[in-house]
Amino acid sequence: MPEHHVPTGSLDFDRRDCEYRATTMRNPRLYVDLPLAAGETVVLPEPAGHYLRRVLRLGSGDALTVFDGRGGEYDATVTHASRGAVEIDVGTHRAVDRESALAVELGQGICKGDRMDLVVRKATELGVRAICPVLCERTVVKLDPARAERRIAHWRAVAVHAAQQSGRTRVPDVTGVEEIGAWLSYPADSSTRAPPGAGGCDELGTSPSHPVDGPKIVLSPRAEASLSDLAPPEAGKTVRLLVGPEGGLAPGEVERARAAGFTGLRLGPRVLRTETAALVALSVLQARWGDLR
Repeated sequence: MPEHHVPTGSLDFDRRDCEYRATTMRNPRLYVDLPLAAGETVVLPEPAGHYLRRVLRLGSGDALTVFDGRGGEYDATVTHASRGAVEIDVGTHRAVDRESALAVELGQGICKGDRMDLVVRKATELGVRAICPVLCERTVVKLDPARAERRIAHWRAVAVHAAQQSGRTRVPDVTGVEEIGAWLSYPADSSTRAPPGAGGCDELGTSPSHPVDGPKIVLSPRAEASLSDLAPPEAGKTVRLLVGPEGGLAPGEVERARAAGFTGLRLGPRVLRTETAALVALSVLQARWGDLR
């Protein structure tokens, strides 16, 4: 049989990947939705406590890393873990920063099931600042207010888990569901959205918009320009990116986006599925202007 040669680079990559996974397993990360401070003993909120006990399977004396989304992370030790309560001692704060300087708000046309989960998960890994589920003409998912609230809570949990696993120190804001017309209409100087669970939402969980005074992009396979034609944003400006659902945006929606100041851009000569398009666009933006190097 012929001898098979594996490139040295592949071995190096596999070794680094195994080392990273081993380190992550030895020192798992947990998001705690409470303000943390070194020296405190904290009773974890139920979702975090459940995750620590049932998923991470940690017990008294085990070490972990915790973060509260306000920047940096803390060493911590589990002091008590039972079905009734989970307590941790919060140790030294480490001022690490793994957030991209490029602020991107993704308006994602709501897609079905696992596809939407995939977009939220991978967009979080790619450093997006905010994700807004957008109702479009071709959205096939039907959301009454009660179901919308459940889906938002689910997508926020997906973002939390992705932030924990990817090493982020902040969790992106997964906003309430918005109609495409409302999402397009926010002015560049609009006020910041309230954080998840902060209230001020309508019956579909809608809340005011982020500052969005940077480039505004709508993906369209029929557009003539590409991302390489776009000028970089000024420092501190937020990029808005609109991606349609399955079947894409309707022609009228693309025109409404352009009328609202969005630039139509294509991603190469092929038509990409909605989840692929969002992640490719975010990757290109981070490679050009962010920290994906």
